[in-house]
Amino acid sequence: MPLRLPDKLPAIELLKKENIFVMDDSRAHMQDIRPLRIAILNLMPLKITTETDLVRLLSNTPLQMEIHFMKLKSHTPKNTPIEHMMMFYRDFEEMKLEKYDGMIITGAPVEQLDFEEVTYWPEMKQIFEWARTHVTSTLYICWAAQAGLYYYYGIPKYPLPKKMFGVFPQQPLEPMLPIFRGFDDVFQMPHSRHTEVHRDDILKCPDLQLIAESPECGVSMVMARGGREFFITGHLEYAPNTLDNEYKRDKDVRDDVDLPCNYYRGDNPDKGPVCTWRAHANLLYSNWINYYVYQETPYDINEIK
Repeated sequence: MPLRLPDKLPAIELLKKENIFVMDDSRAHMQDIRPLRIAILNLMPLKITTETDLVRLLSNTPLQMEIHFMKLKSHTPKNTPIEHMMMFYRDFEEMKLEKYDGMIITGAPVEQLDFEEVTYWPEMKQIFEWARTHVTSTLYICWAAQAGLYYYYGIPKYPLPKKMFGVFPQQPLEPMLPIFRGFDDVFQMPHSRHTEVHRDDILKCPDLQLIAESPECGVSMVMARGGREFFITGHLEYAPNTLDNEYKRDKDVRDDVDLPCNYYRGDNPDKGPVCTWRAHANLLYSNWINYYVYQETPYDINEIK
């Protein structure tokens, strides 16, 4: 698809090498259509990696989209050059008067803190409230999924006895939903988290719909407001080597790091990972864009409410 990205974004050259069609703003301005506006609040430490992962998935539909990267005024990232943030990201304060067809809020490395202990929690609450009236449909990923479920619906998170780390089979519980169109009866999803939400808490809330879960890693997908909100506790957006990089990083500084489950060939890191989730990741993001953003958003974006 013609994915419209800021000029000189590193993801452009990386994805062109994968034969993914992207265009920068200069070329996109020559096309006379209204592109979908997608905001991405990127809270992950390695922001350029996460940008590329998400853009790769968003590139798999025939619709033109503008990608707008949001950052927090109350938090300064430590692992991304300040020049990159200044060139490609805008503060929420600068974007809050605008409306967007879709939004993605990523995970963050703060899940072992209580939500109120997170330094940027006050700003996150403002963004959660804003998204309800300024975005047609929002994907909340990993920590953002737990944070959104807590803020909107009072769903608590619980510490796990050990990190949920690896790739786990998921079962769609509502296979006829458009978000699962084309899915198999079981699909794989990477997880990397220290906390969880409980099935019983989700089922007690009449405003929430549990739509996918795993016997090994529990709740994986929750839907609300008819698809205006999706809460995904795992990381379908991960590249094939992301868990490998995380495992090797942690193994170098700690001696209690488990192998990621169902990931390496023969459970041997030397043999490399097997990517078993890429097809369903592309399908889920395409379905979200088509059925919950494009089909639902008004042509006049100012009519979103």
